[in-house]
Amino acid sequence: MKLHNNTLRQVYVTRRPESTAGQAERADAVTTQILRNALNSAANQMKRVLIRTSFSPTIYEALDFAVAMYDREIRMLAQAPTLPAFTGTMSFCVEAAIEGAGGAQALDPGDLIIYNLPYGTGSHAPDAAIVMPVFHDGELVGYVAAKGHLSDIGAKNPYCSDTTDIFQEGVIFPGIKLYRRGELVDDVMRMILANSRAPQAVKGDVMAEIACCHAGAEELLRVIERFGLQTFRDCTERMYEHGEAIVRDFISRIPDGRYKGVSYLDNDGISDDPISFEVELVIEGDAITFDLSGVPDANRGPLNCPFPSTASACRIVMAMLAGNEASNEGHFMPLQIITRTGSMFHPVQPQPCFMYGWPFNSLVEALFEALSKALPGQIPSGSAGDICGVMFWAFEESRGELLVAANPLPVGLGAFPRADGSTMFVPALAQSKLPSAELQETKWPFIQFESWELAQDSAGPGQYRGGLGWDISYRMLRDVGMMTVIERTKEPSWGQGGGLSGRTNKVVLQYPDGRMVPTTKVTGLDLPKDTVVHVHAGGGGGYGEPASRDADAIRADLRAGLLSEESARAIYPHAFA
Repeated sequence: MKLHNNTLRQVYVTRRPESTAGQAERADAVTTQILRNALNSAANQMKRVLIRTSFSPTIYEALDFAVAMYDREIRMLAQAPTLPAFTGTMSFCVEAAIEGAGGAQALDPGDLIIYNLPYGTGSHAPDAAIVMPVFHDGELVGYVAAKGHLSDIGAKNPYCSDTTDIFQEGVIFPGIKLYRRGELVDDVMRMILANSRAPQAVKGDVMAEIACCHAGAEELLRVIERFGLQTFRDCTERMYEHGEAIVRDFISRIPDGRYKGVSYLDNDGISDDPISFEVELVIEGDAITFDLSGVPDANRGPLNCPFPSTASACRIVMAMLAGNEASNEGHFMPLQIITRTGSMFHPVQPQPCFMYGWPFNSLVEALFEALSKALPGQIPSGSAGDICGVMFWAFEESRGELLVAANPLPVGLGAFPRADGSTMFVPALAQSKLPSAELQETKWPFIQFESWELAQDSAGPGQYRGGLGWDISYRMLRDVGMMTVIERTKEPSWGQGGGLSGRTNKVVLQYPDGRMVPTTKVTGLDLPKDTVVHVHAGGGGGYGEPASRDADAIRADLRAGLLSEESARAIYPHAFA
């Protein structure tokens, strides 16, 4: 990987080290495929360990984590499927963590590094990573890493929509050894827990990440010992070449040209000023350039996306289109990414990043819109563009710590060229699961669900309708603190070919005295007992003219209650002819 500095303009490309030249030719295809499957299996074993040992539903149900393994050059060997938003981010994290710990020469067997600086992880500070070097016969052969969302690390609030610098967003671990030669550095662990309102949950999840990394190191060594170190290295080079060839073949079928996409944010969490930005894709033969250098400067509030996640947005869009297979570093080699340091998609210290996921989602929408112009009839319409994040917290006396309830609430996806859009789906969170109401009420006894239902008339009409939005209501069973960061309340999903927009996102607070107060972004709001929080997740855009929708499909939506008769008669009159 290489980042070329041209004043503030940054050009990022992934390249092969010269030291690996000729290795791929020594590997045969069958052995390479067996080894590739073994690496993917090893990454999935890491995932299973973290799910089974973590304390927080945010990790073991919502899958808000990443696990991956890398070779000695910090190129991705395999990453288990969790949140697509984390695809390909961990190489930056591993590199930064190692640098913070003194470089590869300062590493020993049994070391584990903790790191959470957003500009390296690509996330916000609560997404803390554990990085473990892997040694074989005394030689450094690779790395395993896990990154998961910790419940609280001492930010101004457990979750923040109004920070103005990185120092308000939690304690920073800049690449320090949590384990040194297999021994816990107790002072570091005590510092982590002393800076948390939920120390038991944080310690449990950190230890789960450590267990996950130990499992990954064991599996990586098992693969190396099975095939032999030289065969392992030869086959991984051929594996990278294969991944690169797949993506280049896909790109070569896109007409050369420059394609633009636009997306929006309601505001930056501090002001009420709307934000819009434009991205440009440049296709030249079998290579693609994502030019984000023209986006606005970094926002004063925390809706800034660090570069690793900006790169991930570009990578997952290509991965979702180029082929249905597990990614490795080779899949990223045809991509060139241009950014501008100090912009909202390449913030620098101390610019805030806590709400990085919201501009990330909007960037994915903009990239899909640009590609819809390059590949008409092959790209879905726009989603409602949000994860409708709400969070509640209350002190639990029996445990002596804060309990934090949070889950992303997915929205309606845009319609496909030949199918209706998916419901409760966000591309960046495709692998995530929404915990059941029963599990949430058990884990977080201060909330009670009063509704959980698909929303009638919320999908964007079209020949194929968008995915529906849905409505969810929480009643507070005691006084709680709350934050919400509902986005895209002003700009609806976009349709194609005459398809119409779905409804926008919205959240309304219903106080015990009957007041109904709409809100969007708020942090640290005190809600009295019996307040009901109504979240209205938006719907996806339609595809094609509504007049072309199959009458039987319209009547099926009517029978299911997804469409009201009034709306159906207004939008689809041909179904009643």
